[in-house]
Amino acid sequence: MNAPTDPLFKISFVLHGVAAAPGIAIARAQLVSHATLEVAHYDIAPEQIDDELVRFDTALATVRADFEALHERMKGDDAPAEFGAFLDVHWMILTDTQIAKEPKRLIAEQQCNAEWAVTQQMKTLVEQFEQFEDPYLRERSNDVVQVVERIVKALMGKPSELPLINPLHATALIAHDLSPADAIHFKESAFAAFVTDVGGATSHTAIVARSLGIPAVVALHNARSLIREAESLIVDGDNGLVIVNPDHQVLAEYELKQSGQRLERKKLTRLVATRAVTLDGTVIDLNANIELPTDAKGCIENGADGVGLFRSEFLFMHRDDLPTEDEQFESYRSVVVGLQGRPVTIRTFDLGADKRMPGLGDRPSDNPALGLRAIRLCLAEPKLFMTQLRAILRASAFGRLRILIPMISNAHEVTQTLAFIARAKAELVRDGIAFDNDVPVGGMVEIPAAVLSLAYFTEHLDFLSIGTNDLIQYTLAVDRTDDAVAHMYDPLHPAVLKLIAQAIRTAAKANTPIAVCGEMAGELRLTRLLLGFGLRNFSMHPAQLLTIKQRILTSSIADCEAVANRILRTDDPDKIAAALVKLNAL
Repeated sequence: MNAPTDPLFKISFVLHGVAAAPGIAIARAQLVSHATLEVAHYDIAPEQIDDELVRFDTALATVRADFEALHERMKGDDAPAEFGAFLDVHWMILTDTQIAKEPKRLIAEQQCNAEWAVTQQMKTLVEQFEQFEDPYLRERSNDVVQVVERIVKALMGKPSELPLINPLHATALIAHDLSPADAIHFKESAFAAFVTDVGGATSHTAIVARSLGIPAVVALHNARSLIREAESLIVDGDNGLVIVNPDHQVLAEYELKQSGQRLERKKLTRLVATRAVTLDGTVIDLNANIELPTDAKGCIENGADGVGLFRSEFLFMHRDDLPTEDEQFESYRSVVVGLQGRPVTIRTFDLGADKRMPGLGDRPSDNPALGLRAIRLCLAEPKLFMTQLRAILRASAFGRLRILIPMISNAHEVTQTLAFIARAKAELVRDGIAFDNDVPVGGMVEIPAAVLSLAYFTEHLDFLSIGTNDLIQYTLAVDRTDDAVAHMYDPLHPAVLKLIAQAIRTAAKANTPIAVCGEMAGELRLTRLLLGFGLRNFSMHPAQLLTIKQRILTSSIADCEAVANRILRTDDPDKIAAALVKLNAL
């Protein structure tokens, strides 16, 4: 393609977004157009309703066939496990009554065209998703949009897949958004980077990019309209930057950085089988956080010591009904078996009032973060809780499994939970079903009250895990998803650091194992600080494991403790930041 003759074509500028997948790509831009969902609305005659319903059903069948074909293409392929999981999510949305049947009611009752009916239903579902507190669940509204977009394309007779290219040089894909199906399609073209207008750190684009090991910057808002076809780009996935038409000096600087990163990545792969041990001989456990059974493969590939957090609530998402005991059991067992003898920690479902799961009622809340969620909801729904506990215990017969209770805050919750577990064990004994009678039971430390009451929890629980995301939010009274106050969400706030250090040291005195499984565990700049607090068990996204392992291998516990103690003695943010820089320079 010839370069545009517009004189502004060579002007260099920088776009700032969200760093979604690390790394640096130097490439040419390829723009991807996305089908508009601003469809026309027109009335149909009563005698045309049946034909319109058939047209809608035909479009659904076309999209189902597309998904089935994609699954076939993945068989025996080297596609990351995340791709299959994403397709499963889209299949569930496609077959859900809210998408498969509700538009047909609108067509019949309002005598409207199928495109308009399905997009109206999409808007209703997106509004519901946007009310979710959890950022991962909020971003799943993109899944609904992507599925509906494929249906609309089928209704309009447009191809479901975006055109492939055969680039002669590295190419960065520039799109408003990317669906997992698009990502599977584009895998064949070996793109060097993804750049999208929308999305976040937990968007599909980000997760797919991390699984493929390519840089990605998302949430750029206007990249698709500002970047031109074939323009030279630097995609800085470390800092969330896209540099358009870089000059020779900037290009040379980034080429040097890119070369260094490639060398470092190659070195990191050699650490997969290496135990994480500090310079002074302290062994550190590095575990992985997962959401779906298919994530187990990534744990093994990145040398995880086990699964430190299996967020079981994701088994409850994107469906009209609740998963049965057998369904849950099969999911838990597949992870336990897949980890090949390594421990697997399954957190009981951390659902909340704002998530409106089928069978759990529909209780609106002005502040769902403080409402009926996590263990509170588990105890309020004993039948549902018992079903999950039985499934988890059954899976414990197939490997090393641990039960983790979310958001504990008082003694009553612990005693009630242990009573439920005892009852579930008794039922399994009665039914003649095997399980591990000594399965460890732990609790999540996610609110300040839990830290201040930790002595009781260490007496009655086998292990603990600090959820730093919620602990920071509840300590600082900051909703990290609210743009107006998100800048105040600070993991280095003196109060947050003191609470984390107190929890780690209280557990150590009681000889109770404790881990950190929030985002802080996978943040490289905080690794040595947490080691200095006494942390010996980290749990994070599988892709972060080798980077953190490398930092541990070059760290001295004695040095870390000395700086960590100095940091805990100050409330001055500037002094904390300066001390952390020095610690990471050791």
